[in-house]
Amino acid sequence: MRHARAYGFAGLVALVAGAVAFAQSTVEPLPENPPVEVAPLDASALAALAKTQAGDAERGATLAGTCAACHGLDGNPPDGLVYPRIAGQSERYVAHQLALFKSGERNTGQAAVMIPFASPLSAQDMRDLGAFFATKTAAAGIADDAVVAEGPYQGLKFYEIGETLYRSGDAERGIPACMACHGPSGAGNPGPAYPSVAGQEAGYVDRRLQEYRAGTTSQQDRHLFDIMAEIAAPLTDQEIQALASYLQGLHQRPDAATLAAIEAAGPVAPAPAPATAPAAPAEPADAPAEAEPETDAQGS
Repeated sequence: MRHARAYGFAGLVALVAGAVAFAQSTVEPLPENPPVEVAPLDASALAALAKTQAGDAERGATLAGTCAACHGLDGNPPDGLVYPRIAGQSERYVAHQLALFKSGERNTGQAAVMIPFASPLSAQDMRDLGAFFATKTAAAGIADDAVVAEGPYQGLKFYEIGETLYRSGDAERGIPACMACHGPSGAGNPGPAYPSVAGQEAGYVDRRLQEYRAGTTSQQDRHLFDIMAEIAAPLTDQEIQALASYLQGLHQRPDAATLAAIEAAGPVAPAPAPATAPAAPAEPADAPAEAEPETDAQGS
């Protein structure tokens, strides 16, 4: 009896093994995706920028089609996509970032997505793309104005936390005002290539500030990164999110001359009335027309 059980068990094992072998021989293997061809990283990409001339915005426009899927046709990404807004960025900043992607120095997080797009570009292409996006106007989103219910900022609107840090910093914690480098309107500084931050997508700002706060980068020249890393180090999650919200809604107001021109133009004329059915036959010439009541521009 004991031998019969052993033989039965061995037969079951053989049956299962045979079934597995049959399945492996009859199931088609999944096709392998072809490898994506990416140009090799170019460590000289940053140095090559020094040998370029000022960017040509018209030529940059012919190169920008590849950027449109994520960044929008004019550098303003479609709603709902957490990609950076590059409309209005300075030519120098855009070119520098593209060179960092091509060299592989920016390769963490979503930056890795940019490497295959930047790799085929020449240094002059980068300047031309930068010149194109510098001619575009950055849009803006909406800042979160919900009232904070608890914590050190209780009673403030959420974006006001970010506004305070952006405009005044926090001297006790050694945090300088963000506008010292990025400008009162968030337009950036093209000299040292500090980026424009006005209207920037909140999700993108949040992620970048967290990366700065972590203090880890693959960039060889860390001096610009370290400036931001030192500033971001003391920030709390709430402060980072509030700054991101404030910047998303930040936009430049019209200057005094533009505002004066708008006020001088007065109220906008009402649109013409839509076409109606053909009018009734005219009254006889000897019948006086009935006067209509006067109305103002608002129809009151």
